[in-house]
Amino acid sequence: MPTDADFGERLESRTGTYLDRIDDCVALLPRALDEYASDGPYRETVGEIAAIESECDELVREITGIITNAGPDDVGLLNTRINFNESALLDFYKELDVVANHTERIVQEVVMMRPAADVDPFRDMREMASRIAEMTVVLGDVVAGFVRGLARSDATATLTEGIEAIRGLESECDELRNDAVATAFADDAIEEPLVYRELAILLDELANTIEDLTDRIVVIASKEPGIVTEAEPDASEE
Repeated sequence: MPTDADFGERLESRTGTYLDRIDDCVALLPRALDEYASDGPYRETVGEIAAIESECDELVREITGIITNAGPDDVGLLNTRINFNESALLDFYKELDVVANHTERIVQEVVMMRPAADVDPFRDMREMASRIAEMTVVLGDVVAGFVRGLARSDATATLTEGIEAIRGLESECDELRNDAVATAFADDAIEEPLVYRELAILLDELANTIEDLTDRIVVIASKEPGIVTEAEPDASEE
């Protein structure tokens, strides 16, 4: 019979695998844009992104199944944090799956719209993709710590630094989005500025999704004193 410790370890393990594949998927985003700009094998990379996204779909179904199918004997006393937050946690994994889904959509839209790559708005979008890849790496660490904190009754996790890093990178993406859109419409030499606007917004939505995931973590963790997501106020400022 599986024990509650087995349940927590299984959830952590499958989540770790899932996070690795999300990271693999998003890491291909800036590469795909680089290859598109240089007329390289970007279609192969787009296909690789699609394959990883399908794998992510399977992994998230497995993880949500682990949570929803677990009975009292599986969860046990060691995992009351999981049981208490089950609904919010299922929503969290659903939102996490959007990261891979949206990455696939972005590269598919680039292939379909065929924007010119030798212009500043595209270069801004490439920089956005790079920031998003950085955000995803940090997100993996934050989510892993978060799930570990929920799956182990005696665990503590301090996620403040990672959450703040993600917020900072998301703000940089906002600036790059604004630059891309403004330049697309200000430069008369750029054809179809609406294409760049749409792609920049899609990239921004991906960055927003990653930041929103940290906001969800903050909300859930607010009920769990062992998981720290916000910096303690400076005593000198009180």
